[in-house]
Amino acid sequence: MTRTIVASATREIVIGFDQPFCVIGERINPTGRKKLAAEMVAGNFETVIKDALEQAACGATMLDVNAGVTAVDPNATEPALLVQTLEIVQGLVDLPLSIDSSVTAAIEAALKVAKGRPLVNSVTGEEEKLEAILPLVKKYNVPVVAISNDETGISMDPDVRFAVAKKIVERCADHGIPSHDVVVDPLVMPIGALGDAGRQVFALLRRLREELKVNTTCGLSNISFGLPHRHGINAAFIPMVIGAGMTSAIMNPVRPQEMEAVRGANVLNGTDENCTNWIRTYKDYKPAEGGHAVAAPVAVTAPGDGAAAGGRRRGGREARMARG
Repeated sequence: MTRTIVASATREIVIGFDQPFCVIGERINPTGRKKLAAEMVAGNFETVIKDALEQAACGATMLDVNAGVTAVDPNATEPALLVQTLEIVQGLVDLPLSIDSSVTAAIEAALKVAKGRPLVNSVTGEEEKLEAILPLVKKYNVPVVAISNDETGISMDPDVRFAVAKKIVERCADHGIPSHDVVVDPLVMPIGALGDAGRQVFALLRRLREELKVNTTCGLSNISFGLPHRHGINAAFIPMVIGAGMTSAIMNPVRPQEMEAVRGANVLNGTDENCTNWIRTYKDYKPAEGGHAVAAPVAVTAPGDGAAAGGRRRGGREARMARG
């Protein structure tokens, strides 16, 4: 059974088909958040601190950390800012982290100070990226997110995206990186623009699980980009991608509707043994007056209890389009 191990200084999490769905909190990312970007540039990390603590309290399994505040000379500015942000976050929460950057120097700088075993987010099928990132992944013995696009861009043909994923897995093997340390992002397209985007990703996930036997992730809210009431689409999408074989997602754990979908899918998928986490989280749950609003329960079990509990500048991946 494929198992991708990530870890903080003291906590180990397993991403796998037989594990609870891994929720990678997306909030520490200034892309599309002008206020957060301005704060980080000014050395103000109040929102970063708030987002780290809130996502952990709401049940995130991991946290994604991105410091891509500007497109102007990021090679000069991003490494130091990413290191500073990473050190603040790992001093606050005992969760594994995802080092999220499209700047190779920033990834390397962050790997030097990261505690435990972080996830590198990410590498694409572009030759330049493969040659820059894979030696770092091997040197620091960490897992990596593999994005299914290359020099030709993002293909609308799911067979092409599968072929790119296969190429990255094979190139990782050439560098001595095992397939269980490759977490493939098959690229989720907006359903509002591409009517079969859902069916595409479900089919891709099954192939990635059965043929490549790799774990998978995605920018979850990409599916609902451009639609009203996006959280409803996202919440419906979650159990469907989990059923198709997806094992993690970069998403917002602060949204109760989406976290309920994750926890419910874990129960029905058999990865929340004896419904333990569901019961502990919702045993005192009461709907808001009138029954229309959903109260946001705080996860009372730490991600990783039991077996294991269960975005990069969103700008290289399909979706840097929008955070839902």
